[in-house]
Amino acid sequence: MVYFPKWKVALVLVVCLLGVAYSLPNFLPKSLTESLPGGLPSQQVNLGLDLQGGSHLLLEVEVDEVVRQYLEGIAESARAELRTARIRARALGVDGNTVVVTIAKADEVEKARNLLKPIEPGAQVSVDGERITITPLEQTLLERRSSALQQSVEILRRRIDETGTREPTIQRQGDNRVLVQVPGLKDPERLKAIIGKTAKLTFQLVDMENSVAEARERGRVPPGSVLLEATEEDRAVGRQDAYLVKRRVLVSGEDLVDAHQSFEQRTNQPVVGFRLNARGAKKFGDVTTKNVGRPFAIVLDNKVISAPVIREPIITGSGQISGSFTVQSAQDLALLLRAGALPAPISILEERTVGASLGADSIMAGETACIVGLIAVIVFMVIAYGKFGVMANVALIANLLLILAVLSVIQATLTLPGIAGIVLTVGMAVDANVLIFERIREEVRAGRTPISAIDAGYSRALTTIIDANVTTLIAAVLLYAFGSGPVRGFAVTLAVGIATSMFTAIMVTRLMVVAWLRRTRPQELPV
Repeated sequence: MVYFPKWKVALVLVVCLLGVAYSLPNFLPKSLTESLPGGLPSQQVNLGLDLQGGSHLLLEVEVDEVVRQYLEGIAESARAELRTARIRARALGVDGNTVVVTIAKADEVEKARNLLKPIEPGAQVSVDGERITITPLEQTLLERRSSALQQSVEILRRRIDETGTREPTIQRQGDNRVLVQVPGLKDPERLKAIIGKTAKLTFQLVDMENSVAEARERGRVPPGSVLLEATEEDRAVGRQDAYLVKRRVLVSGEDLVDAHQSFEQRTNQPVVGFRLNARGAKKFGDVTTKNVGRPFAIVLDNKVISAPVIREPIITGSGQISGSFTVQSAQDLALLLRAGALPAPISILEERTVGASLGADSIMAGETACIVGLIAVIVFMVIAYGKFGVMANVALIANLLLILAVLSVIQATLTLPGIAGIVLTVGMAVDANVLIFERIREEVRAGRTPISAIDAGYSRALTTIIDANVTTLIAAVLLYAFGSGPVRGFAVTLAVGIATSMFTAIMVTRLMVVAWLRRTRPQELPV
């Protein structure tokens, strides 16, 4: 163990130098690191919500709305089948988790049942007199809810990532909740606006046969149409406050492949440009060809953004959405359309904002804990082991730099529990050296020469060191696998600290001890 080949010496020195290089940006101002040339290390450790401030949101996804839309789809399919077969239904609608159809003529019930059975594979279709119920499997409904929640998580991630926020935490919690933590957020209101919108885009024809005023006077909307409000911006400037549009969706946002903010050439007003895929472009071209001269409503989340008149067929699959936009609102709408529509509405259950000053206090407290712990360990090692203790302290400093370097390279997020993991590592980092030095002392007392004592001390302590660190590493891996958020942050810093402390204890300290041993050739060991 006292023989060090040149390649090992070079490896230890290279690793230590890389550790210094990659940890150095953490001690420099961010403005300076961003201006460094591309080949130089410039990444800093990401600070979590509790260290740099930001927003914490607990969201609820209304997954029951997805089930309701699914059941309404079955009801619409049933209505279409019965209409095609000329079977009249007295009532047709959704009741709980079933679709209920009441057939007008008793002698047509069996025929209607046979027509409705293939609509939803696996669903139970039962008859009670003239009443037919279609009940989907419970497993199907559970899968719909779970899929809606997972899809919401992915869409929220895309939306938040496009705002340029670094290292957001977006996690599924329970059956219908999502936790969102965004460190360093400077505009929480914009984030809430981006998260809260369903962003369901549709294109529907305006009902030209009936008017909004007539629908309001009668107190009901004509069959096949729906009354939709205009946007708040349009109502605020005195424009049309509502539109009567056809219920049928002719083109939907599912066919959208790109959206971007631009400016209208004639008025220089902010608009949102969009592009559809081949299927959407064909549908858009067909609709605009057949309806030249008619208003075409652009609907977002059941509110009409605008209803421009179709001047000519649009067959390219590209177009513009104009309205009362600012540049920021146009950019946000383009972002939402690119990220996709949420499968269900989302509401904010809990909101917390952590101020930057509180984060600074947490960093100061963590730094204080690290420094106090470091000084205490350094003093103890010098008192207990003398010159060998000094070498262990140098390795301890190298260990801290390596931890910072690894966290910077993997772009881990450092939280308060992560700092606790580093403080714990400061004590654990010298643990291996303590085992080695105590073993060397035992060998010296047994009458061995300095070289023999050091060789035996490292050889016999190595197995114990590996066993102790591997068991702790297993605990860290389990914490990361089954924990979440701050617990994972603690597990990451602990695991990184274990790996670097083993390297510094077994390689760095031993290199310094062997170099000192060869240079001085002592008769007695100062340990």
